[in-house]
Amino acid sequence: MDKNSKIYIAGHTGLVGSAIQRTLQSRGYNNIIFRTSAELDLTSQHAVADFFKEEKPRYVFIAAARVGGIIANNTYRGQFIYENLMIQNNVIHHAYLNGVKKLLFLGSTCIYPKHAPQPMKEEYLLTGPLEDTNEPYAIAKIAGMKMCESYNRQYGTSFLSVMPTNLYGPNDNFDLEKSHVLPALLRKIHLGKQLGQNNWDAVRKDLNANPIEGVDGSATEDQILSKLEEYGLKASDSSIPNLEDSHAPSSMAHAVSVEIWGTGSPLREFMYSEDMAAACVHIMESEKAELMLRENPEFAWLNIGTGKEVSIKGLAELIKDKLGFEGNLVFNSDKPDGTPRKLTDPSRLHSLGFKHSIEIDEGIEKLYRAYIDGQNQL
Repeated sequence: MDKNSKIYIAGHTGLVGSAIQRTLQSRGYNNIIFRTSAELDLTSQHAVADFFKEEKPRYVFIAAARVGGIIANNTYRGQFIYENLMIQNNVIHHAYLNGVKKLLFLGSTCIYPKHAPQPMKEEYLLTGPLEDTNEPYAIAKIAGMKMCESYNRQYGTSFLSVMPTNLYGPNDNFDLEKSHVLPALLRKIHLGKQLGQNNWDAVRKDLNANPIEGVDGSATEDQILSKLEEYGLKASDSSIPNLEDSHAPSSMAHAVSVEIWGTGSPLREFMYSEDMAAACVHIMESEKAELMLRENPEFAWLNIGTGKEVSIKGLAELIKDKLGFEGNLVFNSDKPDGTPRKLTDPSRLHSLGFKHSIEIDEGIEKLYRAYIDGQNQL
């Protein structure tokens, strides 16, 4: 990519898009354009058409998407398939119509079959049924990948797709209803720690930064505890001493528990968003990736991952240790586990000369610092 060429990042405010923006800027790309969702509705074909005709970007990153964790995917099934199809169809099509030189579409490893062989190779796509809880989202992403491949084969475009593994990092979504597992666990365990230490100032600061269904730091203690209990964060009455009691113990962590959906046995792979962004930019800069696409247009996608995995239980215990939470982790086996295992094979990415640099223990520490720093800036 030319350093002065116009680059459009769709979805620049999110976890993925903001990481790509920071990476590009750190490498000297100085002609980056973007629009907020209020400025440009990517589900509107007319609006997207006008944008591309006016701006004429040379390169495009599609990081815009309706995303969420297992609860959101299973609850907002219609919204997830409709919005994602509309966003990607509009951006990919008008990128083609306006002569975009190269485009990178970001999908997800949920596109692979529920019981795909492990680790998952790119060629396992469409070889078996999908996981039901995120099937609408996965189908939308598969459509986007196949759209890129089909445009390459019919029109000679250079539209690549990447399948990032589970991501986390700065600008993550910590909404307990809609977030992915790692940020959700980090926030719940953070709140559990503060409750256990009777640190209501920290609890209220957290809720002011990220209200839960309208409940913020101005709510009463009972209202806050009731809402947190709906999301599996429970504190017994004895763990919340009278604030006027100077002899109250400073920590009651033994009476706080954090509930986690499922058995804790599923294995997941996690990648820090800065590593993922570096991989995306590396792919867009890579002449070898371009050659690979030309030689094998039917394989226009690559996995982006670490090739390493941890159980949900192991992840929760790691976060618990990093945050210093002394309460209990409770696994609710009545709730769904989701796909039993999702591990990428990043061999194709490695063949292009890229490997991740941030391991999960360091990444959790970095994410927690960013989370607390964000609250302190309010």
